[in-house]
Amino acid sequence: MVLTEIQEKVEVNKDVEKNRSLVLYNDDVNTFEHVIDALIKICKHETMQAEQCTWIVHYNGKCTVKEGDFRSLRPMRQALNEKGLTAKIH
Repeated sequence: MVLTEIQEKVEVNKDVEKNRSLVLYNDDVNTFEHVIDALIKICKHETMQAEQCTWIVHYNGKCTVKEGDFRSLRPMRQALNEKGLTAKIH
């Protein structure tokens, strides 16, 4: 019975690990061009996708720009932060 409980907890943790979102937040500092360029280079967005995300951030204050596991999102978050953008993993 104890082994079953441990296995269930591990499976739940794997599911939680995969369902993360990289969220970009609005600011009053960065230009649209800078944000679009960062999303293309760092998150591998197509131009249209990067432009749409930038407008969503502008009007809604935030936008999920990528989904995946923590390990794949962390370097993207760090790179966006290094470019002066506010991004967090949720």
